[in-house]
Amino acid sequence: MKLLLQNFTKQFINGQWKEGSSLGTIQNYNPYSGEELLTIRAANNDDLNEAYTAAEQAQLIWEAMPLGEKQQLFERLVKVLEEKREEIIQWIVQESGSTLFKATFEFESSVTMVKESASFLTRITGSILPSYVPNKEHRVYRTAKGVIGVIGPWNFPFQLTMRSVAPAIATGNSVVIKPASETPVTSGLLFGEIFEQAGFPAGLVNVIVGRGSEIGDAFVTHPTPCMISFTGSTEVGRRIGELAGKNLKEVALELGGNNVMVVLKDANIERAAKAAAFGKFLHQGQICMALNRIIVDQAIHDEFVEKFTEIVATLQTGDPANPSTFVGPLINKQQVEGIQQDIQDSVARGATIHFEGVVDSCLMQPVILTNVTNDMPIAKNESFGPVSPIIKAKDEEEAIKIANDSPYGLSGSVFTEDLHHGVEVAKKIKTGMIHINDHSVNAEAHVPFGGEKASGIGRFNGEWAIDKFTTVKWVSVQNGYREYPI
Repeated sequence: MKLLLQNFTKQFINGQWKEGSSLGTIQNYNPYSGEELLTIRAANNDDLNEAYTAAEQAQLIWEAMPLGEKQQLFERLVKVLEEKREEIIQWIVQESGSTLFKATFEFESSVTMVKESASFLTRITGSILPSYVPNKEHRVYRTAKGVIGVIGPWNFPFQLTMRSVAPAIATGNSVVIKPASETPVTSGLLFGEIFEQAGFPAGLVNVIVGRGSEIGDAFVTHPTPCMISFTGSTEVGRRIGELAGKNLKEVALELGGNNVMVVLKDANIERAAKAAAFGKFLHQGQICMALNRIIVDQAIHDEFVEKFTEIVATLQTGDPANPSTFVGPLINKQQVEGIQQDIQDSVARGATIHFEGVVDSCLMQPVILTNVTNDMPIAKNESFGPVSPIIKAKDEEEAIKIANDSPYGLSGSVFTEDLHHGVEVAKKIKTGMIHINDHSVNAEAHVPFGGEKASGIGRFNGEWAIDKFTTVKWVSVQNGYREYPI
């Protein structure tokens, strides 16, 4: 399928497609073929000001719009998404290097997110509270925050951007999106097109594609947005949190992970190995929830490694557009080089390369490392690639200690035949999300998503998103006039 560039070489501001005002450009490449997809004239601070002004004005119009009209627009949004299904999936494949399986899953998850967000229109509620003062009542109203700045990621570009945009709009806000430079279409410009085609008010969704060095800080510190939603690395998240804090802005930060699968001695080894292979190598390991460490009880360690290797050896690496490919390209060569360095440094410290394929440009076949300890770079760092370190634990207590010996706490997994005991182990692991007898890459639109420690602040999805993207106002009502002691 040949992709249509349409307006994707321009910015989307106040319902209009326009050239960026920067002297610089952003080039967009297919990470598998190296082909240039498009070149965009970047946005500068003038474009940023225009986008935030448009969003501020549109938000007032949107918040005042009748409920029925908003519902119709969300229904049209779902219809537009379904009509553009194949185009969006192909963009995800070609721009981010996603396999067809992953891109299809990402698209379907995004549609589910829109449908869940549409329900927010009738789920935003207030309350009436009693008062100690006679003839008085307290009303608590929940309203939109205003303008939300959304910074999109490159790994699950469409779904993770939609995870902020759809709830923000459904709760009455407007948005300005700054997409990742590696995926300006799927984490940004596609949103301008689909919201425009669905008929949402001009200025409600704006997309500016610009260099972080030119507009990155200003995107956060600009006086208009009251909240910044960011999905990406912990290093960048810290910077955003620092800038937002100085300017008294709220943040929703979903950051890095160093997720563990703890395989207890009573686990079903074959099931655990299959789950580990899926949770590690889906999208080449470039997922914040991907398994980064597999901790196995020494009683079953060797048997697990044998079964895991047998499964990993069957995973096909190659063209992500090929339906049989499970491991596609990494986003760029710098990512490959960083992972290779971590492997070399870990081997120098005693790790063993148990299974290794070839590296060809951005393609990297799966790697399994054994004899890994938690202080090695491949275990300490979020590898974000197709490398699976396996750590042997002498018992359950040590496995939990190893799992918690990390500044991160996003997702995880515990495998055991004793489900109740598995829950007890899971509760001892300091992470925002953890799954019994499943891999770590789980997300559903109606359950809370987020991490602890250096993995982020806040929760996305469902009622937690409603809470995050709205604010409360207390209005007291005095029935009759109150007497004062003056």
